[in-house]
Amino acid sequence: MKTHQAKRVEITIEAIMQSRLTDALSAAKVTGYTVLPVLGGSGRSGEWVRSGEIGRASGMVQVVCIIRPERLDGLLDAAFGVVDKHIGVVSIMDCDVVRAERF
Repeated sequence: MKTHQAKRVEITIEAIMQSRLTDALSAAKVTGYTVLPVLGGSGRSGEWVRSGEIGRASGMVQVVCIIRPERLDGLLDAAFGVVDKHIGVVSIMDCDVVRAERF
């Protein structure tokens, strides 16, 4: 089966910033992404878990995008316009996709 190179971008950000991030991605013509809840983790501020949190303000989400390599810079510009001023982590990985026309 033929595969095609793509980039997988994972953006972990405060849940309260989710709509600002997805709006920025949409404005940059990034039309495909998945939003996942983050259940817990550990970072500079120590360990945390989502259970027991009241409201969305303290939680985190992860926005996952798979795009063509030539579209990566536009996505990163849009994401960093939001993430740069808030808690967030951006990771980029090489991946292969089967149906390149979807990306």
